[in-house]
Amino acid sequence: MGLWIQILPGSGDPIYVQIVEQISEAIAKGELGVADKLPAVRKLASELVINPNTVARAYNCLEQVGLVISKTGSGTFVNDPKLRSSDAADMNLLGERMDTIITRGLNLGLKEQTLIAMFKDRINRFANKSKSRKKKA
Repeated sequence: MGLWIQILPGSGDPIYVQIVEQISEAIAKGELGVADKLPAVRKLASELVINPNTVARAYNCLEQVGLVISKTGSGTFVNDPKLRSSDAADMNLLGERMDTIITRGLNLGLKEQTLIAMFKDRINRFANKSKSRKKKA
């Protein structure tokens, strides 16, 4: 599983943030489904040739936002979306990020309809990957 996580040492993002973002994206796309087990901290750290504390920090961040749940002695698993709490702060952050994307698009000279079409296309890509994963299961 560690092979799909790509660490970019020259990136401006800390390594633990890169792990969090890539696992979050895999969950959103349906590449990781409910109850899927994440690699053990030491195993993933070994595969990525990084400190185990970095992986533990990433898993802790994912657990704090409710994407995963750690079970002592069993491992870390993708959490059921029904059990995740919708936090007002998260919703505000999402809105701010959407505003940033809209602003960038408009500054590039894109029309409103073009931005909407791009957004719908991206959502459909995520939805299609999620559906195809469920069919395989």
